[in-house]
Amino acid sequence: MDQAKQKQIAQQFLNEHTSLTRRFFLGLGATGAAALTASPLLAAEPDSEAVLQKAVSSIETWLTKPDDFRDVSRGKPLPHSLDEETRKAVGLTRDTWSLDVISDPENKARLGTELSKETNNAFRFADLMKLAEKHAVRFPKVMTCLNIGCPLGNGIWEGVPLRELLWLTEPRENLRRVFFYGYHNDKPDQMFRSSLPVGRILEDPFDLPPVILCYKLNGEWLTQKRGGPVRIVVPEAYGFKSIKWLSHVVLSNISHANDTYANGNNDLDSPLKTFAATISVPGKLKPGEPFAVTGWAQAGISGLSKVQAWIHDESKELPSGDKYHETASWQDAKLLGPPETFGGGLAEGRIPSPTMNFDPNTGRPMSWPIRLSRAHWAILFPGLPAGEYTFRCRTIDEKGHAQPMPRPFRKSGHAAIERVSIKVEA
Repeated sequence: MDQAKQKQIAQQFLNEHTSLTRRFFLGLGATGAAALTASPLLAAEPDSEAVLQKAVSSIETWLTKPDDFRDVSRGKPLPHSLDEETRKAVGLTRDTWSLDVISDPENKARLGTELSKETNNAFRFADLMKLAEKHAVRFPKVMTCLNIGCPLGNGIWEGVPLRELLWLTEPRENLRRVFFYGYHNDKPDQMFRSSLPVGRILEDPFDLPPVILCYKLNGEWLTQKRGGPVRIVVPEAYGFKSIKWLSHVVLSNISHANDTYANGNNDLDSPLKTFAATISVPGKLKPGEPFAVTGWAQAGISGLSKVQAWIHDESKELPSGDKYHETASWQDAKLLGPPETFGGGLAEGRIPSPTMNFDPNTGRPMSWPIRLSRAHWAILFPGLPAGEYTFRCRTIDEKGHAQPMPRPFRKSGHAAIERVSIKVEA
């Protein structure tokens, strides 16, 4: 990449984040500034503002550009790596896509009709767009892998509630679960499927967004890499529930989950957890040098009330029997509020209207942080004496649970407290 292009990208990035720095200091107010001065850990050094500004200016935008999402796709070869001619042949373009919506042959649900290629009445992209004229919804969601401690990306997802498709089959009875899978080279050993109880598809409990047949991300058509032309998106769930390259929806009377991940000992119905991790931590410092730490936090199903940080001097022993460091000297970090522009490749960084959780008139969030998405945070520290330290951060959810509680189990979603080493030497 030439220097002019690098400079252009860097300037665009800084423009997107200048407002974050300004909002940090404005958000502190008199009370917050006094707290900074009074705290034994939070910095009050003359040059602290410059240190913080430099750290906050490099924070990623709230929304992720579609091309920048981390990819953990399955398949050999990966479906999105197929050439255009092959994608057309197997139905992975908008003009060739079709979806079978059928009864489970082994656990039959009673339906008035099935939609399938075999009977020449499969559900097609034009049918989806017809439903979208009346039923389209948009909502923010962070896409996270169950076993990875960082988001794959945060986006505005658009689609039609899956229930609208179910009603087209005229279901009558014996329908307890819906499972779905996508194109994986038509090889049974590569099939990856997920499922949901039918009640979750037909209703949206606790003001959750609906489960959708998704066709757009951040206002753009889903690319093949993001699971296009159509994928499932389950708002409160980890990524394995949001099947890519959707090809089949199966209505079943089965009484239990039958996801592919069941074979991996995963908690199949675990909703997103609330947890935090770092973006920027200085690995080496000079004695007495003030520094800032930045990070992100996932606002899971239990919401997010605060992020806390703690620096442990490794020359001192940790107390025994305190597995999750509940007695440590945690300090509150500053949660950054909504940005002026949201990034993600949206036109002028503005949220399209209507989008759930955003005011349709102003385009601003109706509450913050937004549940099932992410937020950013920052914290200042004064200089430390020479030595070796470990930085940790954690969340406190809206129920008062400190990370990794209330679900500390790895197979129900990553929420381990991150540890980052800091070395201070002359």
